[in-house]
Amino acid sequence: MDWSFRFFFNSILLGVGLAMDAFSVSLANGLNEPYMKKKKMCGIAGVFAVFQALMPMIGWICVHTIVQYFKAFEKFIPWIALILLVFIGGGMLKDGIKGGEEESEATAVGFVALLVQGVATSIDALSVGFTIAEYGFLMALICAIIIAVVTYFICTAGLMIGKRFGTKLSNRATILGGVILILIGIEIFISGVF
Repeated sequence: MDWSFRFFFNSILLGVGLAMDAFSVSLANGLNEPYMKKKKMCGIAGVFAVFQALMPMIGWICVHTIVQYFKAFEKFIPWIALILLVFIGGGMLKDGIKGGEEESEATAVGFVALLVQGVATSIDALSVGFTIAEYGFLMALICAIIIAVVTYFICTAGLMIGKRFGTKLSNRATILGGVILILIGIEIFISGVF
């Protein structure tokens, strides 16, 4: 592959495709925390962008170094994503069902939960490393950066939409956010296993 329009277009499309899970989780985070500050929104979108760029690069490195070990791990990716997202989504469901304004403040996404969400939504992007295996290191890196930029903007949009509707839905937003995370986990699992 050379530095052509097709390379950049394919990288953008990869970014859009990979960002959909992160968009949904961002939407859930916005629903869950309707008074989120812009700085935190940028941080959340940034974490998702970093993971979405990091995972394809890890996959690319695996293809060029330890591909036989990665193939053995690949079958566990859907299970890991399912477990992580069901765990986080279940916690949000529990908090939303309990109700109460002070509890919804306590359910704001924390740093550890954000890292877990970042891993869970980007772990399937490891396999993208296989699709970009013919790229040289610099091209793979540029592709990963494009994926990160696309993910950042898509996640920011998800957070803004979630915040807007989160203020209207109150505690039901936390329940909806939890359901969304669980459904994303199930979707990743089904598409990865079948």
